[in-house]
Amino acid sequence: MFFFNLSAFYFFYFAAVGVYVIFMPKVLHDIGYSAIDIGIIFALAPLMRFATPFLFLKHIKLDATVFKTALLLSVLSSTLFYFTIDYFYLFMLNNALLGMCLSLILPYIEVISLKELGKERYGKSRLFGSIGFMAISIVLAKFLVNPFVALNYYLITNILTVAFALLLLKYDLPVSQTNQTQQERFSFFKYWPFWLSLFLMQMSFGGFYNFFTIYETQHGISLEMTSYLWSFGVLCEILMLYFQAPLLKNNLLLIIKFSIGITALRWFLLFLFPDSLGITFFAQSLHAFSFGLYHSAVIIYLYSLYSNKKLAQQFMYGVAYGLGGFCGAIIAGYLYGEYLFLYSSGIALMALMTLNIYQKKATV
Repeated sequence: MFFFNLSAFYFFYFAAVGVYVIFMPKVLHDIGYSAIDIGIIFALAPLMRFATPFLFLKHIKLDATVFKTALLLSVLSSTLFYFTIDYFYLFMLNNALLGMCLSLILPYIEVISLKELGKERYGKSRLFGSIGFMAISIVLAKFLVNPFVALNYYLITNILTVAFALLLLKYDLPVSQTNQTQQERFSFFKYWPFWLSLFLMQMSFGGFYNFFTIYETQHGISLEMTSYLWSFGVLCEILMLYFQAPLLKNNLLLIIKFSIGITALRWFLLFLFPDSLGITFFAQSLHAFSFGLYHSAVIIYLYSLYSNKKLAQQFMYGVAYGLGGFCGAIIAGYLYGEYLFLYSSGIALMALMTLNIYQKKATV
């Protein structure tokens, strides 16, 4: 029953992410938001993901009460989308609230997932999140006739996410007396090159997550075909998550480096051939490495690196998807144009060089 509930959580959580990432930028663009406005809006949630974990270093513990509060606030935020989407500043605040909630929900569940399943079975549950993302990209593309359709889908998937998350609470470890000691031992700067690499890698995704749909449709590819491109990338990710267990028994740092290099190539191909459907499909196939394999390797590496595992996962999402996503969204909003993915490729190469520095320090 645990595997089913966890897989259902991942399915609906990432279905909601699919609505937010794939369709919300297009919705905002269609109702009159500029590229810079869209960049700012979608930078706020990642910024909150970055800021929130610092509260948990000394002041707050990520326990069941905090987790349930974050779940309920996420539903409130989803509901408020209906009333704030036409007002830039109110919509900004709403996205900030949502980002704070998301910075707590997924790290909490990831620790339970790795504890109960281990790295051998983690991917086989996590792949249901990719299925949910792919399913929503196909379905919603056919029914997105006005902004409220996207908001309806987001609210429903968020409510179902909360329902299954609450069923997983009983699998959480009780807070131990050594928790405070673990928090005091947590060192963010001890492994700073690794954290910087995480930040740069996700910053390179700013153009993709926030502007890929707009970028492709402006180069003559239909919205429906663009949704198929999203889905194909996720399908490749699903296959990687299912079969990745043998790979993850090898050197995790080498796997992370390889995935970053593949990501740099992926962005460069999108820059060179923006209107080539065949090459774009090939570039999307590389999502298996640039997200599927990379994400699992990073999650498992940090799980083994730190004793305070929840805080490590919080900072992973905060530094990478939070601060990296924030900076990536802002930069992509200002740099949007024909060279967008050339810049993305360069940032990914910077992430690779930084990880080389970390690997050299780790082997000294």
